[in-house]
Amino acid sequence: MNTTKFKVGWIGLGKMGIPMAKQILKAGYPLRVYNRSSEKNKKLETEGATTAENIRELIKETEVIFIMVSDNKAVREVFEHENGIFSTEIANKIFINSSTIAPELSVEISEKIENMGGFYLDAPVSGSVKQAEEMTLVSIVGGSQKIFEKTEALLKTYSKKAVYVGENGVGNSAKLAVNTYLGIVTQGLAEIIQFAKTKNVNTEDLLEIINNSALGSTFVKIKGEAAIKENYEAAFTLAHLTKDLRLAKESGFDKPLGNTTYKTFSDAEVALGEEDVISIIKKL
Repeated sequence: MNTTKFKVGWIGLGKMGIPMAKQILKAGYPLRVYNRSSEKNKKLETEGATTAENIRELIKETEVIFIMVSDNKAVREVFEHENGIFSTEIANKIFINSSTIAPELSVEISEKIENMGGFYLDAPVSGSVKQAEEMTLVSIVGGSQKIFEKTEALLKTYSKKAVYVGENGVGNSAKLAVNTYLGIVTQGLAEIIQFAKTKNVNTEDLLEIINNSALGSTFVKIKGEAAIKENYEAAFTLAHLTKDLRLAKESGFDKPLGNTTYKTFSDAEVALGEEDVISIIKKL
């Protein structure tokens, strides 16, 4: 394979998949896409992508295949469906799974792909839609270091940094740690905004103080502004964060702050699942 001219396949064109795939196109890679809802394929066709009729066709015509879907169930569907990845010849193909899933599932998939002669990286990303559009995601990569090095330039088409963290599954474990921290920070921000209001502290003033102190961050700035405007349109849904907190717990996370955060988000999921994570402020 020519590492500068990979034929790239992309499976999953959701909120994150579309802007990430667009960056690959902008970097000059030929791209073939597949999504269960064919309407979303058209958004990439206008950018120069071609559409595959099914997963098997996509794999046949590409060398590196990205998967960006919502959860364990969706990933299993992509790989294990009767016309999915495991149903066809995959020798020498590279699969990069950017979905946030259980580390144990990544290990299971990687072992089967290796037995079939292919290669697998788990490469979830830290960041949301805005970062995908601005090419400032961080890719967190587990798997063969040799395959990581071969595909690093491709990962960097949509990432400001690609961090290799170890063997298969470790990328997903690191992502779950990051998103558990994100949940803790989100709940903490919501709680102190609520507390400050009870003491007649203006939320704009509170956030000006925080964002000009050592505690300031891009995340706090963005979510603080959303809280002020009561803008709960999802960049990252509360349901998806709850799913990640659940995966961390199922993978062995058992600490006081994370457990409390998981309970708060889990209790809010039915009512607020499709809203942004900062909508948790409405449940506190």
